[in-house]
Amino acid sequence: SNLKPKGEMENMPAVTNEVNMMLGIPAETSTEAPAEIARFGAKDINDLSWINVMNAYSCTECGRCTAECPANLTGKKLSPRKIMMDVRDRAEEVGKSLDAGGKGLEDGKSLLGDYITKEELNACTSCNACVEACPVNIDPLAIILDMRRYVAMEESGTPPQWNAMFQNMETSFAPWKFSPQDRFNWAEKVKEEEMK
Repeated sequence: SNLKPKGEMENMPAVTNEVNMMLGIPAETSTEAPAEIARFGAKDINDLSWINVMNAYSCTECGRCTAECPANLTGKKLSPRKIMMDVRDRAEEVGKSLDAGGKGLEDGKSLLGDYITKEELNACTSCNACVEACPVNIDPLAIILDMRRYVAMEESGTPPQWNAMFQNMETSFAPWKFSPQDRFNWAEKVKEEEMK
């Protein structure tokens, strides 16, 4: 199980190095050529880490994660338990296909789309309630974030409101469309009001 503090989202080292180079921060020197990134995020089970797949098989299906999920409680389609079961079911399908001499991953299906929808992924608030509730320390959020990374970085398929926020983060370093220099203007107005 992951013993690090919950809620930490890991950056992709290749992307971090590229951003550092753009900002003029010296990259860590390495004699090896950087590895080619096959894909950003996860579209199918072969893109997930072995820990994610093992967690899917370790899930006791108790449903505590779904019972604690605020998105699920408000009627959204997201069910962390279903995410884990979908990963397991897809791994089973691919494994049985390969055992029978079939196509395996090349069967025209993928975890994203055929098992898990974008609507489910977008409903997640990344609050970690599912991770905290799990009695066997499974992390459905890691799978959700990896799949959302794929949707955002490979398909550019995020909702338009998110794209506006991403653009604001890139230009203003905050989700709002305010210049960083104007960010604390509200505090000056509060001081003026207090002085009256």
